[in-house]
Amino acid sequence: MLTITDLSLRIAGRLLIEHASLTFPAGTKAGLVGRNGTGKTTLFRAITGEISPETGSISLPKGTRIGQVAQEAPGTEEPLIDIVLKADTERDRLMREADTAEDAHRIAEIQTRLADIDAHSAEARAAAILSGLGFDAEAQKRPASSFSGGWRMRVALAAVLFAEPDLLLLDEPTNYLDLEGTLWLESYLTRYPHTVLLISHDRDLLNRAVNNIVHLEGKKLTFWRGGYDQFARQYAEKAELQEKLRTKQEAQRKHMEAFVERFRAKASKARQAQSRLKALARLQPIASVLHESVMPFRFPNPAKQVASPIVAIQGGAVGYRPGRPVLKNLTLRIDNDDRIALLGANGNGKSTFAKLIAGRLKLEAGTMTLAPGLKVSIFAQHQLDDLRPEENAHQHVRRLMPDAPEAKVRARVAQFGLSTEKMDTPAKDLSGGEKARLLMGLSAFEAPHLFILDEPTNHLDIDSREALIDALNSFEGAVILISHDRHLIEACADRLWLVDKGTVQPFDGDMEDYRALMTGGSSRAREKREADKASKADRRREAARRRAALEPLAKEIKATEGLIERLRKRLEALEAQMADPALYQRDPGKASALAKERADLAQNMSRQEEKWLELSSRYEEEIAD
Repeated sequence: MLTITDLSLRIAGRLLIEHASLTFPAGTKAGLVGRNGTGKTTLFRAITGEISPETGSISLPKGTRIGQVAQEAPGTEEPLIDIVLKADTERDRLMREADTAEDAHRIAEIQTRLADIDAHSAEARAAAILSGLGFDAEAQKRPASSFSGGWRMRVALAAVLFAEPDLLLLDEPTNYLDLEGTLWLESYLTRYPHTVLLISHDRDLLNRAVNNIVHLEGKKLTFWRGGYDQFARQYAEKAELQEKLRTKQEAQRKHMEAFVERFRAKASKARQAQSRLKALARLQPIASVLHESVMPFRFPNPAKQVASPIVAIQGGAVGYRPGRPVLKNLTLRIDNDDRIALLGANGNGKSTFAKLIAGRLKLEAGTMTLAPGLKVSIFAQHQLDDLRPEENAHQHVRRLMPDAPEAKVRARVAQFGLSTEKMDTPAKDLSGGEKARLLMGLSAFEAPHLFILDEPTNHLDIDSREALIDALNSFEGAVILISHDRHLIEACADRLWLVDKGTVQPFDGDMEDYRALMTGGSSRAREKREADKASKADRRREAARRRAALEPLAKEIKATEGLIERLRKRLEALEAQMADPALYQRDPGKASALAKERADLAQNMSRQEEKWLELSSRYEEEIAD
């Protein structure tokens, strides 16, 4: 059992947690949520004893083993499987002692203990964990130094999972996992036999892998039953109720104050007035619910759409070395309104495909046709290192707008979702989420027709991820997503492409189908997916055919919208002119002509609005059929 009592934590003079108390029964699986910077990681450091509390205490049963992912990934020459096996320090110590022990009684004790901890199946268990995190049998035998930092962090995660501590602390473990690794981790955590405390901004992981939520807000810790969606609903309901109670109390307070003010000096009402004063003194104010505002993302829309298809590939092959393509047999089409998510394990070629579409790689074979004037932009997490560390956001944007007035430059930075204060903060001092906002804004600066985002949600908290979803759904260009965040994919993508076995093909199914595919699923589920596969493919083809058939109607609706907007602007201009009283004395004829033009415009605008309603209604009916 983990017990937090009257805990206060302060870092660099800033109070993050104040007199918080909470109890975690053994076996609890809880997600720790809260805005970035509220103190979640600091709480982990206090639990492990790395920092001392200002007040209060954190207590655990004697002998409790705490495990968390090492901050530095292993980079030795040892094979991955050996690194993971050594994470179980007791087994490692006993295995080494068994090689040298000579006393018969001690040898018997060692063998008994090794049997108790199931040491002889350890290698199979370690291999299964590494496999789930993306390392095949061959990779498990390679030295850690041969892998990149992100892959080595997976080894560090595998090691702590293999050690199976009594209290498992995981701080944003999916930041270095792909979608497949995230799905495996989710499944593993649901079966984990001990206590888990997980910091994550992945909604689906928090809905499936834990059954409790600990919310850090206002320097307090609050325990909620259920997954994240259940917490969010209950939290909103509580906030709404609290606001209603506060409003009711304020009305009650004003009524009492008015009574006292009116009858304080009246002898017959003096007793009632005194009673009201005492009641006012006892009335504990209900705090107003304060929601920290989340700065929105805004991506500029392309000035003019290009005709579909914006990208068409026929028999394409692409790679980094001649004659050794990473992807081949590419025959695909991207339209100007597409929302595509790329699925597939890391190393299968998702980023390679993104670089091809972005023009950073050339085809080795086949053809790729781009729409004339097509602008493609790409955002990738590794590009964060390309930011100039000493320059602030304003200076980054000024490079792209050298002749623009100051107000216009700052207005453009504000669209990135950075506050006035953060505009002037050097990039090196921005948080991970703020750097991501800056880079995303710079990536989309030229209003692309196609925006490619490779793992955009790393470093973003849950509310910022929702703001990103809103921005992508409002963006009028095409989008290609590579992400381990299923909520983002499900909210933004309407087409799924699977990057696997050296090619890219449409995936006939939804994210639940893909999850079942990655986690094995039941035989019945697999049979159902196979049965549904043909019908889903038929539905997709029918949807594509219907979209093509409705394209003229959609264009007419858009043209009508444009005409209405032009009429509205002209009406506003006329009304501004007619608002001048001197016009009627100075030039009565012009005033009369303006009035007639305004009447004609208003009538025309009414007709166009009726036309737009009729066309839109017809379009919706066709889509719904």
